[in-house]
Amino acid sequence: MAHIDYYFSLLSSFTYLAGDRFAEIAASHGATVHYKPYDILAMFDRTGAPRPAQRTEGRKLYRMQELKRFAAKLDKPMKFEPAFWPTNVAPASYAVIAAQEAGGGDLDGLVQRLLNAVWEEDKNIAEDAVITEALKASGFDPMLSMTGMLKGAEVYARNLEDALAAGVFGSPFYIVTDTDERFWGQDRLEDLDAYLAAL
Repeated sequence: MAHIDYYFSLLSSFTYLAGDRFAEIAASHGATVHYKPYDILAMFDRTGAPRPAQRTEGRKLYRMQELKRFAAKLDKPMKFEPAFWPTNVAPASYAVIAAQEAGGGDLDGLVQRLLNAVWEEDKNIAEDAVITEALKASGFDPMLSMTGMLKGAEVYARNLEDALAAGVFGSPFYIVTDTDERFWGQDRLEDLDAYLAAL
């Protein structure tokens, strides 16, 4: 049985576009998944990569065209300039970490609801009400947003260090830890599926 470390940021438009395809692929192959939300802006700073607002105009234009093409291809509704982006995703990431540790709910559903809040619904996932609503709708104790805060902060910081050590440089990023095979981007999910099928 394969194990996958899933590195992602709730700020990532391409992680939103991945939708629930990754969870479906992992489940179809019986793979276990460790969800590892991390601070992608801090990663850009640590690795010398420009933040989105600091990128060249040509790259900004290309990103927007890619988003529109993929959203149309995948038939996903999307706010291309969401009202609350970028925002402080740390509290929502802490909630994901706490939910993973607590178990008993739909972890991928929680991640998707938080991503949808940003990229479909123009909600601010830095707000406690948005986080607790997503926790409750995903079958978790909404109080995890408070009770899991300290542990979540510790793990969130560690996830960044783990990501840097593992050579992660974007989101979504999938590492099959059994073989150290890496897949970057929602457009590589078909390749991940084929790889898992061949194991």
